[in-house]
Amino acid sequence: MARFSWRQLMGWDRHPTSNHHQWSLYESRRRLLPIHHDDSCESAITAEDATKVALRLRYLIEESVPCELDEDQITKPHSKVITRNVINAAKEAGGPQNRSCVVFCLLIVKRWFKHQSIVELWDADLYQVRALACEVIAKHIIESEDDMGYLLHSVLLRRYSIIVDGEPTPPVNVIEKAVDLHALRVIGSSGYQKCISYLWKGWLIQDEDDPSSFVDYKDRDNMSFWAHLDPDRMRAPMYQNAFQMLISIIYLGLYTGAINTINPSGDLDFVEILLYVFTFGFIFDELTKFYKAGYHILGFWNAFNNVMYSLLMVSLAMRIVAFTHGGNHDEDARRRYNQLSYNFLAFTAPMFWARLLLYLDSFRFFGAMLVVLKVMMKESIIFFALLIVMIIGFLQAFIGMDYADDMTGEDTVFILQAMANAIMQSPDFSGFERFSPPFGIILYYLFTFVVMVILLNILIALYNSAYEDIYENADDEYLALFSQKTMQFVRAPDENVFIAPFNLIEVFFLIIPFEWWMPKHQYERLNDIVMAVLYSPLLSSAALFEVGIAKEIRRNRRRGEDDDDTEEEWDQMANSVDFEGEGWAKKVADCKPNVVDDPAVLEIKKLRVEIDQLKALVEKLGNNLVSRTEEQGEGGSM
Repeated sequence: MARFSWRQLMGWDRHPTSNHHQWSLYESRRRLLPIHHDDSCESAITAEDATKVALRLRYLIEESVPCELDEDQITKPHSKVITRNVINAAKEAGGPQNRSCVVFCLLIVKRWFKHQSIVELWDADLYQVRALACEVIAKHIIESEDDMGYLLHSVLLRRYSIIVDGEPTPPVNVIEKAVDLHALRVIGSSGYQKCISYLWKGWLIQDEDDPSSFVDYKDRDNMSFWAHLDPDRMRAPMYQNAFQMLISIIYLGLYTGAINTINPSGDLDFVEILLYVFTFGFIFDELTKFYKAGYHILGFWNAFNNVMYSLLMVSLAMRIVAFTHGGNHDEDARRRYNQLSYNFLAFTAPMFWARLLLYLDSFRFFGAMLVVLKVMMKESIIFFALLIVMIIGFLQAFIGMDYADDMTGEDTVFILQAMANAIMQSPDFSGFERFSPPFGIILYYLFTFVVMVILLNILIALYNSAYEDIYENADDEYLALFSQKTMQFVRAPDENVFIAPFNLIEVFFLIIPFEWWMPKHQYERLNDIVMAVLYSPLLSSAALFEVGIAKEIRRNRRRGEDDDDTEEEWDQMANSVDFEGEGWAKKVADCKPNVVDDPAVLEIKKLRVEIDQLKALVEKLGNNLVSRTEEQGEGGSM
């Protein structure tokens, strides 16, 4: 059964032609972080050539998957649908010159089929299977590539674009496109994850002259401490995440100190001042993202943080109002506003602790659980949509009965409280016995039944379905979340990494006083000095860590392994065993099972060989009989 999105359920994009431009615009704006494409950011090949490759691949998929099939027929190993011939044909879609864009074009074709499954619901299952076939082929191509340098720099990180409405789209690479499309099979491929690992560690970095391209970090095998003590290493997502986590813990510590050291006089102490300075830095960071990316950047965590920051600002505002009340006659007002300020501050405590999850999602346990919660929140939209409609209908009925009784409407608060109790599974029936009898109590029973029996069970079923769907693909979902987190750092538009609240130092002590008049090279030098001072503890720790990594890299290179290879227990004595010389390889080859072909197919092939041999023997016997008959005929005539 096809799984439909909210765009399908709400009936959006029903006509494939009228909303094509809006859909393309919507897809192009589904970004994790903004990408400011200037004239220097160009596609590796022309957009027209990339579009032709995508059209060839689309035709290949349509012919290979001509009808609705089970997903298992597409995804199982040694599929009879996505055969080696189909994969080789896909590789040749770009020819010898444009073969590096095939994986990107497969993702484009996947997006086309996904869009078609929405606008043509009558064939949604067919298009969903074809979109899945695109992912399967792309994963095969990535994992079958032996040249790792070519895979990383040409296939995964090189940017391509296609033609939409006569104009080339902004160039993106496979890493970004797979995350944007949530292509789990592509994200879960070994080559893709190796690229993500290199980006996360900072082994692949953006070129200083061309931020749209990536180059290798040349000093990753350098064992010198000073070579790694570079402020530019803060661009590595691994170090940015570590620093953000450290800042978040310090922020939580400041909040804990502020809430546990209440000042009855209403004065701000040093801890509270630091708390609000940090908050201003975070607010400024959110505003900067919104300014650069627009509303498309807004997500759950942005809304969550903005609510928390707003409550903190209200707390600060109440404290400032308390300052304006002084003297004996205003002492009560000052105490009241000061108490109100601390109430707002205490109200944000659960949000402060929940905010830590934003930085713990790089750990598998928290990452998988956050994915489950995210999907559950999306699924609960159905419940809340139905609940709001029911509440409005019953609320109007109860208020109408109240006005019919005494024409005052004084029981509105009681009605709202009773309906809220019913939603929280604690209904109160006693108050409705005298409420417009017998209609009030009957209507309240009906409302309780609808909410507690029908709607809440629907919500439980949705949550259970979301939990099962995520944990069936828990590993791939975690890898997708980790890839998304990595790309959020890599796509960051800032040249200089000033993490909040240090962004206040950048704005008020660097940009405003110096950037507008200082030469570019001097300004960059000034930024490096300031970053080196601010991040000196983290940079020193990172340099020591990278020196240790450089030793492992050199050890791997001496063994002829990849830089990120880890020597396991079974690798330590692998070279001391000669499988060929011992005859063990031949014995294993004789006994290993054939998992490629079905046993019935093998028997049929064996029977076919025997039939061919029997056919040849019969033909030989027939020829001999004909020859003897001819010889006897010639002898009789003589």
